Amino acid sequence: MKKIVLFDGQCHKSLLPLTFTRPVSQLRVGIFTIHEKWTRFFDQDVNVRTKDYLADKFNSFESEADLGVLGGLLPDEDLFSVIESLTPNTILMKDGNVLAISPLPKNDDSIESSLSNYAIIEYDSSVSIVFRPQDIFLKNSNEILKDYSWIKKNTKSIKCHESNTVFGNDIFIEEGASVRGSMINCEQGPVYIGKNAQVMEGSVIRGPFALLDYSIVKMGAKIYGPTTFGPHCKVGGEVGNSVIQGFSNKAHDGYLGNSVIGEWCNLGADTNTSNLKNNYSFVKNWDYSTESMQNTGTQYCGLIMGDHSKCGINTMFNTGTVVGVSANIFGGGFPSKFIPSYSWGGSDGFVDYELEKAIELAVVVMKRREVDFSPVDKKILEYVFKSTAVHRN
Repeated sequence: MKKIVLFDGQCHKSLLPLTFTRPVSQLRVGIFTIHEKWTRFFDQDVNVRTKDYLADKFNSFESEADLGVLGGLLPDEDLFSVIESLTPNTILMKDGNVLAISPLPKNDDSIESSLSNYAIIEYDSSVSIVFRPQDIFLKNSNEILKDYSWIKKNTKSIKCHESNTVFGNDIFIEEGASVRGSMINCEQGPVYIGKNAQVMEGSVIRGPFALLDYSIVKMGAKIYGPTTFGPHCKVGGEVGNSVIQGFSNKAHDGYLGNSVIGEWCNLGADTNTSNLKNNYSFVKNWDYSTESMQNTGTQYCGLIMGDHSKCGINTMFNTGTVVGVSANIFGGGFPSKFIPSYSWGGSDGFVDYELEKAIELAVVVMKRREVDFSPVDKKILEYVFKSTAVHRN
């Protein structure tokens, strides 16, 4: 069996703050994570190679591998066929971006020298790469369609309860899920309901939509696709074209649009995001790779929030706001559009959120979901605290 590795590459920095706490390939786009997609295509276990401080938690593979694939690259049949058949000592590229390396050298000081002897092959078809956080919601529709197609071919749906009003036929419900008294429109895209998930009565859902395992759509929610929640999320109110990575809650009224929320986050009641500027121009947001505000290339961009961040009731986020890891936002008015990790405050200003208090909260929040906060998790949060001090200063 081949050793295959998904390496973070340049995507890791450009996808911050979401990748402060995970390898690139652990991000969910569509129904599956990028890692799960490649595992399915290769039909075998796939390893990851990530940053040193994440290595222990995610078992980073540092030895030589038969094949390396860019962690932000989204697979399709044609691309997979080319990557799988790469000859030794070749690098597959597209528009200056490395897509795959055969073989992937050991991760040490000699790696650049080793790669200098490889032949370059230019891929001649289009590719889809998750480079920046907004790519997750921009590419979510196409990825839901691809993932749903695979699920439908390989798994059988349970019957949709007769109390629901359903338009169209593309609805898939896994075993243990409960969907009652809701209105579901899957004419514009499929609707996927994961194992033991629940859609409470009175919900209105328009696909493409994916509700992952053990997640809950609360009563009267209004969901516009393409949107993905979960696993283990509770979501209510109005949501459009957004992805909530898992173990996070937006349980009450308020609007979340064109946004990406990390894990272990909580949005207080009546939290609202602006996703369109008054002058309808392209949105700019903070880009960690350039340490500056950059054009997102889209008119619609709401909130990007890193893991373990929280906001209080009635919080208002301006268009294109980026929030780091373990931030706590509250109070009236609009806070700044870039809120660094471990910030505590709101529109009146921020102070440092004490590391130990942030860790204490993470322990409590994770314990409520019966997930242990490990010493490795603590080291990751400590590293993020230290490495982001420059932004708070």
